[in-house]
Amino acid sequence: MEIEKCEVTVIHEETVEQVKNEMPEEDKLIETAELFKVFGDPTRIKIICALMKAEMCVCDLSALLNVSQSAISHQLKTLKQTRLVKYRRDGKVIYYSLDDEHIAKIFESGYEHVCE
Repeated sequence: MEIEKCEVTVIHEETVEQVKNEMPEEDKLIETAELFKVFGDPTRIKIICALMKAEMCVCDLSALLNVSQSAISHQLKTLKQTRLVKYRRDGKVIYYSLDDEHIAKIFESGYEHVCE
């Protein structure tokens, strides 16, 4: 039995060209992919969810999520590096919050999609 092979490599050449011209820069797409990788960890998602509700310190996040303070600190480091969270110092205590409203929107969109 002979298998048919497609002789055409592009069916809608105009569409391909149009979309190609409208595609974002490669480095921005890579950065976006890296951003979504950060959302791939359940502990980081829980931290983001908690910080949507209130500014919190490592101790409080640890108690809330029942995760060691060192594990919370490790995850917060990743979240800081990707500019998803920011921090402020008040005496000896460091408080964390979401970097901006976009982070909450990304979380809410993903959560809404999962709940559909």
